[in-house]
Amino acid sequence: MKKILVTGAFGQIGSELVPVLQEKFGIDNVVAMGHQTIAEGFDGILERADARNKESLSSIIKKYNVETVYHLVSLLSVKGEIDPSVTWDINMNGLKNILDLGVEHKLKIFWPSSIAAFGPSTPRDNTPQHTILEPTTIYGVTKYAGEGLCRYYNIKYRLDVRSVRYPGIISWKTPPGGGTTDYAVAIFYDGLKTGKYKCFVKPDTVLPMMYIDDAIKGTIDLMEAPLENIKVRNSYNIAAISFEAQELAKELKKHIPHLVVIYDPDKRQLIANSWPKTIDDSEAKKDWGWKHEYDLAKMTRAMVENLRREFGIKS
Repeated sequence: MKKILVTGAFGQIGSELVPVLQEKFGIDNVVAMGHQTIAEGFDGILERADARNKESLSSIIKKYNVETVYHLVSLLSVKGEIDPSVTWDINMNGLKNILDLGVEHKLKIFWPSSIAAFGPSTPRDNTPQHTILEPTTIYGVTKYAGEGLCRYYNIKYRLDVRSVRYPGIISWKTPPGGGTTDYAVAIFYDGLKTGKYKCFVKPDTVLPMMYIDDAIKGTIDLMEAPLENIKVRNSYNIAAISFEAQELAKELKKHIPHLVVIYDPDKRQLIANSWPKTIDDSEAKKDWGWKHEYDLAKMTRAMVENLRREFGIKS
């Protein structure tokens, strides 16, 4: 069997995607590639490389006879603003390397976009699949540009590259990592450890979110859909749950009654204000059967149960 390569394999998405792919296709058929972040005690095929180094990528693809690539390398919204030049270099040059190698080796590629590709001029309620994209962060700019690049490579070279616009992803295996939606992860970490959380967005801030299990399932479902079903070649809208920050706090208090949440908005509030509240994902549903499973209550319960076990906290 030809191999699957996952770049950025130890980030928020990769750390959950790799084990699912290993279970589905076999541990010897999945190559996990990391650069600066490598999970301790990783069980599987591991390669260390920088996605900006095309020769290293090419060598790995040839070494393992790679057929499919999940290219997850990216700097996120908040960290991206620290050094926009580095963010562009990592997010765009890494993607172009993968796309060029995809053409050369006839690869099938997944690349994630994000709701960060939208902007303040985008309709915030039920954001359409085809709409205005005017991002206000360098991260969002790279997602907007990346969508166009993926579509171009499909048109120009018939490269089978597929993408979704992830909403905020809520997961327990990786700590908050510099995203604007990460308040919805940090509240679980701080809440369970200390019983307190200082939220960096306003209590009535609404953003689209998704539990990690839904994100992973949707990603694999998209990649396994028949070629003729894939109609959108920039990036599919996918959605699950949207809620106010205070709604999440209220739900979490059912599990941590003593939880105290205070709201102290910072610069991330401006980013949140530029992103959608709810997403229209009807085209993903129609084309390849997208459907989420986790609502707010089920997601909160899963996060609390997993993190209590992870931290050794008794319920």
